[in-house]
This record gives sequence, structure tokens and C-alpha cells, in this order.
Amino acid sequence: MKDDNCIFCKLACGDIPANVIYEDKLFTVIPDASPATRGHALILPKTHAANIYELPDEYASGVFVLAKKMAAHMTEVLKCDGFNVVQNNGEVAGQTVFHFHMHLIPRWAGDGNEEKLGWNHADLSADQIAETAGLLDMRDDKA
Repeated sequence: MKDDNCIFCKLACGDIPANVIYEDKLFTVIPDASPATRGHALILPKTHAANIYELPDEYASGVFVLAKKMAAHMTEVLKCDGFNVVQNNGEVAGQTVFHFHMHLIPRWAGDGNEEKLGWNHADLSADQIAETAGLLDMRDDKA
């Protein structure tokens, strides 16, 4: 369902004109208004979900299929050296518009974004990593 107060809903559903580069029944892909690199685009669902936790399964399963399709096309056309697929959830994770969206960011050697698109590595011991893995284990056959 669309949220009439959400700018990304309006863009995804065509209520606000945009330079659409792909569209199907579930998604619209448009250039990012403040791109990290040439070709930086956003996959926008045509239904409102604030984040991945609220995203309906049909959209969640389709977004990576579309991201793969778009990344392959963009890499071929733009001749980029690499590619970031980024999706943020929550303000602390860098989300600034609270409508689920996925960033497609073509990358070139020396494009100046090496530090901005990375993260600091946590100083965790092997025991801490193993303990966290145990807490997160979702396998049915865990001992």
C-alpha cells in the first residue's frame, strides 16, 4: 500500500516525475538525487515499507533478483570496475528516508568513495565471534 506522505512512494508510483531507468509491477528504479558515483540508482518498491523488517516477502525475494539484473546491465553499459549494493535500516545504520530502498552504486578505481562506503572493523576475538554466532544460530539441527 502506498503512503501519500512518503516521497519515495510518490516517486515509485509516478506521482512525482523521475528519470525512470526500470519499472515493473513491484519496483521502480531511478537515479539517486545525490549520487555517490555516476549511475548511482535506487530500487524503490511500489508499496510502502519503512525498512526491511516491514517489507512484504514478495518484495524481499524480488529485490535482489532485480539488483543482480540492474548491476549486470549497469556494469556493462557504464564499464565500471566494481559495484556496491547497499541497503540501510534505521537512522544509526545510515537510513535517511524511511521507505525501504536499495542503492545500486557503480564503482571505479580511484572514484574517491573508498572510505565513505566502507566501515570500521570491530575488534572481536574468535570467542566473541563464536558466542555471537551461537546466539544467532537458526538451524533446526543445532546441538
